[in-house]
Amino acid sequence: MINKASDQIEILPVSLLDAQRQLVEEMQQISEAMSIGLGWHYLLDLSWAAHHLGPRAGMRVMDAGAGTGIMQWWLADQGVDVISADRQSRAHLSTGIRRRYRIKGLRHSDLDPLLLTFRDFLPSRSPRHWLQYPHKLAGSLRLWLEKTEPAAGKGTIVIYNQDLQSIPDIADNSVDAIVSISALEHNSPEGLRDCLTELIRVLKPGGKLVATLVAAKDQDWFHEPSKGWCYTEATLRDIFNLPNNCPSNYDRYDELFETLQDCRELRDRLADFYFQSGSNGMPWGIWDLRYQPVGVVKVKFSE
Repeated sequence: MINKASDQIEILPVSLLDAQRQLVEEMQQISEAMSIGLGWHYLLDLSWAAHHLGPRAGMRVMDAGAGTGIMQWWLADQGVDVISADRQSRAHLSTGIRRRYRIKGLRHSDLDPLLLTFRDFLPSRSPRHWLQYPHKLAGSLRLWLEKTEPAAGKGTIVIYNQDLQSIPDIADNSVDAIVSISALEHNSPEGLRDCLTELIRVLKPGGKLVATLVAAKDQDWFHEPSKGWCYTEATLRDIFNLPNNCPSNYDRYDELFETLQDCRELRDRLADFYFQSGSNGMPWGIWDLRYQPVGVVKVKFSE
């Protein structure tokens, strides 16, 4: 089916938290249930991307730069079959995750056999979570002993440990849609261009790529703590090959940034890992914004 959606570029406004409240709560619930901390702006990214993706049961979607992030699990809950692609290996994916979802490796090396490991019993490095250690231990043992099967209706997640600049195991025109949550900016501008070439190659005509990255106002720059590039509108239009009439709200950059800085909901929901390091997007948990998220929709039109 040919998707009639149009290309667009949008700095993600905090109004998404209310406009997409149901999606926001669904993502938060998965985060809490699976003990996966969210990046400070990820509730904006995830809700925006999920809304524009419009997933349907039976779709085949690539989560590009998935890591162990929330989007792939949410998609599987919608009955979507997911190709979970990331340059970092997930071969040792935890027992808890693999009991909850139907997961397999694209290649033999992409996913190790399911074995119970000491890691499955250890609490996180956050001191306050050590108090919950007995509950984590009991839960891990229960998951293992019960040998539960994923709930009916969930999609399958295929783990693919591969750099997005070269994904030769995925055929041309073979995925219905592609989503990427704050991952592509961890490539250089040249690397991002190579990633886009590969992603568009595997996308079916009429399918869309829905990606969130990081916005820059006047010039591209590299944010060292988060190891990511911040991109101007001109750069994103060029790399994503967006038409001149593609809608954008970059002209509201300062207004949107000020509103984001004042967002108490995101500030109060900062994940534990921000308070444990100065090498991240919000060093030592101090609410001091240096950038804001931006979303891009790119439709692959038939030639």
